Amino acid sequence: MGQDRPATYRSVFAEAEFRPLFGSYVLATAGDMLAKLALTVLVYERTGSPLLSALTFAISYLPWVVGGPLLAALADRLPRKQVMVASDLARAALVALMAVPGMPLAALLVLLLLVSVCSPPYEAARSALTADVLTDDRYAVATSLVGVVQQLAQVVGFLVGGLLVTALSPSLGLLLNALAFALAGLWLVVGLRPRPAPDPGADGPVSLGADVAAGLRLVLTTPRLLAIVGLLWVGTLVTNAHEGIGPALSDQLVGSQALVGVLLAAHPVGSVVGSVVVGRFCPPRLRERLVVPLVVLSVGALALAGLAVRVLTGDAAVVAFVSLLAVAGFGTAWLIPLNVAFVRAVPPALRGRAFGVAVAGLSAVQGLGALLAGGAATGVAPTDVVLLVGLLGVPAVAVPLVGLLRTRPPATSPVAGPSGA
Repeated sequence: MGQDRPATYRSVFAEAEFRPLFGSYVLATAGDMLAKLALTVLVYERTGSPLLSALTFAISYLPWVVGGPLLAALADRLPRKQVMVASDLARAALVALMAVPGMPLAALLVLLLLVSVCSPPYEAARSALTADVLTDDRYAVATSLVGVVQQLAQVVGFLVGGLLVTALSPSLGLLLNALAFALAGLWLVVGLRPRPAPDPGADGPVSLGADVAAGLRLVLTTPRLLAIVGLLWVGTLVTNAHEGIGPALSDQLVGSQALVGVLLAAHPVGSVVGSVVVGRFCPPRLRERLVVPLVVLSVGALALAGLAVRVLTGDAAVVAFVSLLAVAGFGTAWLIPLNVAFVRAVPPALRGRAFGVAVAGLSAVQGLGALLAGGAATGVAPTDVVLLVGLLGVPAVAVPLVGLLRTRPPATSPVAGPSGA
């Protein structure tokens, strides 16, 4: 393979340890989605309260926002394989308890919170270990695969999960979820070789609080990392905000909720296509050059979507709006080269805690974006909210984009990979 040719899916899966990393992630992602959906349905069936069922769904994001950096730091203090296995098996046991008939509602919510607490150390360990296993352009291709899995889970996962939960029962759905987590953990036990905990460095081990402080200090005081996470946070806030007003958008466009599924699926569908095209078929150097145009596309297409509803009418407006949401989703393929840049900029021993800081902020802005969009939609038309988000988003992302370009390291071999930094 030439130096500037993209890695192939075959070369990625040829790495024996990536197969259990990826496969267990697919199982864990499916299990996590099914748990949220099953428990949301279960709570709604018991209480009839949309607010409580929505709160149940939202609880899973709380550990990332409140304690993500602290929990993710465990991936830098303990063997990463053990962290992932323990997280999966703990989630399997907790979700199995949730499936017990007659479990009190308060206990169900506590158990869901505990299940969610396992996500930060698991995700931090998985991300860091993937970068250890794939040390060249295969890491970028693996990142695109992970993005495809995440988006497909949104496109088809809730549909399949909904059929399972409603056709069978929420409790059975939870049991299937517990089985998925258990299988994921066992796959990691068999498929990953033992590795010691990351080297703490010359100063030796320090407290967990000091680890978290080191991760925050690294991300917030390193210009390159600050530009990367700034773009990640601001870009995600802008491009995901419309998801918080899906029902209102559907009501405005077609007068009912008939379109809400299509509206929420359009952006992920575009993201899947973008992840495959950019992650698999674009050479490494081209990916890096595409960051700026892709960011502009992901934000600008939102403004065009809102504008289309103002200048078009009827079905043409609906088709244009949905199509431009998909185009905006395609643009989010900028996340692939940004992820590679992040891993290259972080020393291997600090990847877990740096990842925790990045994802904690990411979880916070996802909720904030939906909240801001929802508040704005109480005063203006929902499609005008999308228009405003796009128009305001362009200057907002320009600031971290300039920082990213200014801190770009000297050109190196594209196959040096994350560990080559």
